[in-house]
Amino acid sequence: MKTIAKNFRLFWQGTLLSYRALFAWLRPVTYAASKILMPLAQMFFFVFLGTYGSGKGNSDFFVIGNAIQITSVSGIFGVTMSVGGDRDAGTLPYLFGAPANRFMIFFGRAFMHVIDGAIGVVIALTWGVLLMGLDLSHTDLPALALTILVTTFSTCGLGLLMGCLSLLTANVMFVNNFVYFSLLIFSGANVAIESLPAWMQFVSNILPLTRGIAASRSLVSGSSLADISPLLVSELGIGLAYGLLGYFMFAWFETQAKIKGSLETV
Repeated sequence: MKTIAKNFRLFWQGTLLSYRALFAWLRPVTYAASKILMPLAQMFFFVFLGTYGSGKGNSDFFVIGNAIQITSVSGIFGVTMSVGGDRDAGTLPYLFGAPANRFMIFFGRAFMHVIDGAIGVVIALTWGVLLMGLDLSHTDLPALALTILVTTFSTCGLGLLMGCLSLLTANVMFVNNFVYFSLLIFSGANVAIESLPAWMQFVSNILPLTRGIAASRSLVSGSSLADISPLLVSELGIGLAYGLLGYFMFAWFETQAKIKGSLETV
C-alpha cells in the first residue's frame, strides 16, 4: 500500500508540475484567449466554409465536428510538448536519472490535458449554441459529457505517442502541426468519412476523434448512450493502444539514449 501511495503521489505531482511548467510563460489573459477565441475562430471558418459549399441545413455537422476536434489542441499540442519539451528544457537527463516509476511519470503528463481539452470542447459547444444555432434540446447531456471525456482521453493517447516521436526530431512543432491538421481532414470533423477514398477511410478508422465525433453527432440527433456505446468503447481502446505504444517507445528511447549517450540529441 505504501508503494501504491507513493506512485499516486508521484503521478499527481508530476501531473501538476508538468502542466504548470508548460504554461508558466503564459499570462492568464493569453491562456483565456486561446481557450475562448481560438475555438470560435476555427468554428467560424469551417462552419461558414462548409455551409457555403453544402447548404445552411448542414451547419450542425460542422459545428459538432469542429467543437469535438478542438480537443486535439490540448491532446496533440499540449501532451506532445509535455513529453517532448523535456529535451528542449534540458530536464530530460534528470527525468531519466530519477529512480521513479516511469509509467506514472509518463501517463501523468497527459492527465491535466484531458481536463483542459474537455473544457475546450465545452466552450466550443457553447459558442455553437449561442452563435450558430446548435440545438441540444434532444441531447442526452451526461452521455455527451462522457463522450467528450473519452474522446479527449483518446486524443491525449495519440499525443503521448507523438511526444515520444518528437524526441527523435529537432522540430517538435512540425510533428504537432502535421498531426493536428491531419485530424482536421481524417477525423470526419469537416468531411463525411463515407465520402473519402478507401485508403483515407482506413486511416480514419485507426485514429482517435473519428468515433468520438460520430458519437457526438448521434447524441445531438437524439440517440441514447446505449446506441453509441460501441463507438465509445472503440474510441477508448484506440486511445489506450496509442498511449501504451507511446510508453513502450518512451522506454525504448531511454534505453537507447543511455547506451549511445544521446539524451539531448536526435
